[in-house]
Order: sequence, then C-alpha cells, then structure tokens
Amino acid sequence: MGVERRPLANRPLAEPHPSRLSPEHPDRELILAAHAAALGAGEAGYLDPGSGLFVLSAGFLARRGTCCGRGCRHCPYVAD
Repeated sequence: MGVERRPLANRPLAEPHPSRLSPEHPDRELILAAHAAALGAGEAGYLDPGSGLFVLSAGFLARRGTCCGRGCRHCPYVAD
C-alpha cells in the first residue's frame, strides 16, 4: 500500500512558509538565493550559508509527494 499524495500549499515553491523561514531571519536573502539556484538547476538541495548543512529544496520535497513531518525548511505542503 502506497503513501497518499498530498496537495501542495498554495504558494510558489521558491517561497518557504514563514513558520519554516522567518521573514526576519538574518540569512534569509542568502538562503533564498541558494534555494533558487538549487530549484533552477533541478538539484535536491543546497548547503545552508550559515551552518553548511545540506537543506532539501521544495522541488525535491514536492516530487516525493507527501510531507515527511520532519519540519523541512522548504516543505511545499505546509499550508497557512
């Protein structure tokens, strides 16, 4: 039995939900630029500019078809 696919939230993949990336985050612009580059290249993610950790892109997460529930920064399923 497969996992049921969930609908994506009604926002662009390039825009993370504010609960996952605050508009006041000090590295927001760098994060969004790195994320946009990953989305544009079709890559699974990018290295976070502050921590150096690998962060999954919204495109990769959307292709999975469902939320994993781990609080991903760019989760495309988190609705308002």
